[in-house]
This record gives sequence, C-alpha cells and structure tokens, in this order.
Amino acid sequence: MELSNKISAIVTGGASGLGEATVRELAALGVKVAIFDMNVEKGEKVAKDIGGVFCNTNVMDEASVDAAFAKARASNGQERILVNCAGSGFAIKTASRDKKSGEVKEHPLARFDMIIQLNLIGTFRCITKSAVGMMRVDPVTTDGERGCIINTASVAAVDGQIGQAAYSASKGGIVGMTLPIARDLAQEGIRCVTILPGIFDTPLLAGAPENVRKALGASVPFPSRLGAPNEYARLARHICENEMLNGECIRLDGAIRMAPR
Repeated sequence: MELSNKISAIVTGGASGLGEATVRELAALGVKVAIFDMNVEKGEKVAKDIGGVFCNTNVMDEASVDAAFAKARASNGQERILVNCAGSGFAIKTASRDKKSGEVKEHPLARFDMIIQLNLIGTFRCITKSAVGMMRVDPVTTDGERGCIINTASVAAVDGQIGQAAYSASKGGIVGMTLPIARDLAQEGIRCVTILPGIFDTPLLAGAPENVRKALGASVPFPSRLGAPNEYARLARHICENEMLNGECIRLDGAIRMAPR
C-alpha cells in the first residue's frame, strides 16, 4: 500500500507512546489519521499537531468504539489502516504469600478480566469493526488490497515474567489470533500482522528511576538500550507498505529473552 493523503488510518492508544509515534510517522507521509484514546488533553494536542482527528474512545465499551469509528470516518473517510496500540498491564502473582504474615491470597479475577477485556477483546473489537468497513470499499492496489491491520502484543506473550499471567494471556491471545484473522480476511484483501515489542521507552517507564532504566536497557543484547517508539512506528509503516507481510508476528526486541523476573 502506498502511503499518501489518499489513505486514512486509525491508531488506538494514539495519544502517547508507541501509538503516538505511529500517528506521527503516518501523518508525516500525508496519511489522514484518527486517534482513538481516553486521554483527551494529550489526544487533542497530538491531533492538532498532525492535522488529524481525536476520538475519545474506550476500547472496552461497544458504544464508545462505534461512536469513534463513525466520527473518524465522517472526518477522514474509510480507514485503510488500523493500528492497535491501546492496552495496559500490571504484575500480580497467580497466588501469593505475604512475607510478614504468611497469609496467602488469590489473584483477583476482576483484575485478570479487566486486562483481557482491554488488551485482547478491545483489540478484537476494533479489528472486526474496521474489517467490515474495509470490506465495503474498493481495493487500493493492483493485488486487490483493501486494508492492513497491525496489532501490538509483547515479548511477554512468549516470555512472560513473574506476575504477568494476565498480561501474558492477553498478549498471547493477540499472537494466537493473528494468523486466523489473516486467513479469515485474505480473500477480501485485508492483511493482519502483529508486532511484539521488547522493552521500550514509553510512558510506562518514564517514571522509573534512571538506574532502573539503564539496567533494563543493558539487559537487551543489541542494541543495549531501551527501544525508541519511533522504531516501532517505522516497522508499522513498513508493514503497511509491504504487501507480502501477512499473518506474521514480529519480535522487535534487540534479541532479548525475558528472565523470570
């Protein structure tokens, strides 16, 4: 797909981090971008910077997502690109013991459910709605491509650390559904690819002490540093431009393999 002002894109979680970098990368090529995010102040600022549109969106809420797609399409037309970056995570053990009292407790199921709803179901909710829209418009390439869907998983999908059962399950689900979705949509000319980032310099790490940030960067074999959001964005751009990339899950991690903790 040739990226230009003839193409529209939606980026969930586009107000910060990997999503923001992707928004700016696509917009720099002329792509009309809509930002789906819950951070109104930051989302509106980024949208103003790039001449895009901000849609206050909770990907866990059906009505919110429907309204966001309607607003984005009214402004920019049918999206040909969907990049799913919305998500979050936390660390809670499957079962744990208090070091002082010795008391044991379960993992709160409500917390597990929330992260599945946000990371996995929220991603799929946007995929199916975007795919339906893409199927209703004509192809944009001689090969018959109608659109490209990019998801964000994590190396935790396969290298989950202590306390990451919920997060790894949600991201592993994204990895697991990538090929079936690509196969489901192949005859319609819609591709689906997932990126598995390693340790990236995102808002999640912004508040960490500098010695912690340096230690995390040093744990990456090469380059021995935190990943930059624009490196994710450049890969997302390449996926959009390279039609032969389909049904694949790509690690973007400097060859790191996560230790148990």
